[in-house]
Amino acid sequence: MRLRTLGGLQAVIAGGPDGQGGGDGPVVVLCHGFGAPGDDLVGLVPLLKAPPELRFVFPAAPLALDGVGDARAWWMIELERLQLGVRRPRDLAEVPRGLVEARALLASLLDAVQSELGVAGERLVLGGFSQGAMLSLDVALHRASPLAGLVLLSGTLIAEPVWTPLLPARRGLPVFLSHGSEDPLLPFAVAELLRDQLSSAGLGVEWMPFRGGHEIPLPVLRGVGRFLARVLAVDERK
Repeated sequence: MRLRTLGGLQAVIAGGPDGQGGGDGPVVVLCHGFGAPGDDLVGLVPLLKAPPELRFVFPAAPLALDGVGDARAWWMIELERLQLGVRRPRDLAEVPRGLVEARALLASLLDAVQSELGVAGERLVLGGFSQGAMLSLDVALHRASPLAGLVLLSGTLIAEPVWTPLLPARRGLPVFLSHGSEDPLLPFAVAELLRDQLSSAGLGVEWMPFRGGHEIPLPVLRGVGRFLARVLAVDERK
């Protein structure tokens, strides 16, 4: 692994023949969730059973949470408000303050990944967990460049009036979508609504619900590995 700055964001680069992003294999960019360190998802790579040529980029969100170690955020969330959102319906139309700025940073990182790692959009998968999944979908909808696929793990629907008219432009894009039926933070019913909206707009959704909370269980990781092998046309390791 190696650490470097791409498009204004610090990122861990892993995979490839040298374990540091070398070679010319496809690239997977995975964004961590709210309150996690930038390298939070790095340890998942071996569990994906990814082939050695696959390269991974793990960007660190730009905002540090004061007094919480290495915890970072793509945009700020009031935890009390988030918890209240479980007990009463959240406004799906809300565009979080800071989303536009986070979108610009992640888009710049993707440009740098394509340029510096030498990968075309057709060989690039974008995704993340929770807040990282929301940002990934937002960036994909606002970005004209091709993508091989999206991986959305325990995300949710936000900015609905903004996202809805943009979805048809991504018709045919493969999407891996998973969510826990007992998620205490982001309701399962809203994830189902997101699934239905993506499918209705013509995106190729692979839906993997699981019995659990706000997490990424091993069966989901295995599903992600199979999804990557399919959309990137690489051989899954057994």
